[in-house]
Amino acid sequence: MTALQDLKYGQWFRGADVDGDGFIIQEDVRMMSARYIDARGTAPDSATARLLTEQMDGFWTNVIAPMDQDGDGKVDLREMTEGFNGVLTDPALYPQQIAPVTDCFFDLVDLNADGKIDQAEFQQMFDSVAGVPGEECAEIFAALDRDGSGALDRAEFHQALAEFFYGNDPDAPANHLFGRIAG
Repeated sequence: MTALQDLKYGQWFRGADVDGDGFIIQEDVRMMSARYIDARGTAPDSATARLLTEQMDGFWTNVIAPMDQDGDGKVDLREMTEGFNGVLTDPALYPQQIAPVTDCFFDLVDLNADGKIDQAEFQQMFDSVAGVPGEECAEIFAALDRDGSGALDRAEFHQALAEFFYGNDPDAPANHLFGRIAG
């Protein structure tokens, strides 16, 4: 894969390593879900929260856990980057690999459930949950809003996640989805 993808995956890793110990374990993935649920103000026992938790558990089991090369139950940055580089090679697999979790996140970020994510919703979620500073959120949102409507529809959100995980274009706006990367 490319150095750009390594940078993007590193940025994602820093957000997914919720406790900051240099490893992702299943509890980190669950804490990531809890942050989204809390930021949205969704009850932890709601159908949306349960679905997100199930999808994230599936993401752990099917995508992250198999990257654990040494069998210690933890995935470090090297293991995760090598794993993503080995697994996320074909954008045609996006529907199976990333889309289910993306749909859950879209529904959580769409705080007023109007079928689109406006800048305030985007900023609230990515600032409070992913630690992306507010000014960066505004810039990233504007770049992702490709049709200039002032909101991201589900298709634009999916396009951004596919671009982030599979893309190699150094000028792609979604490169910075989880915070500005240097490169």
